[in-house]
Amino acid sequence: MIENKLVHLEAEPKPLEVDLARLAILVIDMQNAFASKGGMFDLWGFDISAVPEVVRVIHQTLAAARKNDIKIIYVAHRLSPDLREVGPLSPFSANNTVVESFHEKPETRDKILLSGTWGAEIIDELKPQSTEIIIEKRRYSAFMGTDLDMILRTYDIKYLAFLGVTTNICVESSLRDAHHREYFPILISDGTSAPKVSMKEATINNVKQVFGWVTTSEMLLNTFVH
Repeated sequence: MIENKLVHLEAEPKPLEVDLARLAILVIDMQNAFASKGGMFDLWGFDISAVPEVVRVIHQTLAAARKNDIKIIYVAHRLSPDLREVGPLSPFSANNTVVESFHEKPETRDKILLSGTWGAEIIDELKPQSTEIIIEKRRYSAFMGTDLDMILRTYDIKYLAFLGVTTNICVESSLRDAHHREYFPILISDGTSAPKVSMKEATINNVKQVFGWVTTSEMLLNTFVH
């Protein structure tokens, strides 16, 4: 039996008692396609100016988590080179700019999310350590079609702190699914970004109202014992 490490986390809509022994940090989609100059989002004209600050926050959070033996799990959105996971009958294929880019701009294929390409790799500033888990997903949610839920239950994880991109799509989709599976989802507001501030704010409001808790990296790090 792992010894409990109960701490008080200041959060909205109200504080939360968190067992650090059952906490995992989830780093969502911090890949070149989303977060780097010359990557997919940048090529599409999305505003990625907030990403460097998010990278700084995540780097700081991961360093503190490692010092305190907090479980860290990376999630990466990756598709097969032939896009076999998004066939022509899939709604994901019918309304997805990645698929459009694949077919209409083949010269950008190494910048999107194809496994084995630069775009699909986690950015250099946040490379996982050799002992840390990487979950590959084919849809927006980290739980859809992956073994994330099984791994979390194997380690008896109950509390999930979410960081990464984008706040309103993959982070929120994963957080909602975590809530549906009886985890306690915690959105680290300064550790995520979206192409528009209004998109991020909408997710923050959704989480505070229904799906979990919202806090800052400073508040989370204050609970770690060095």
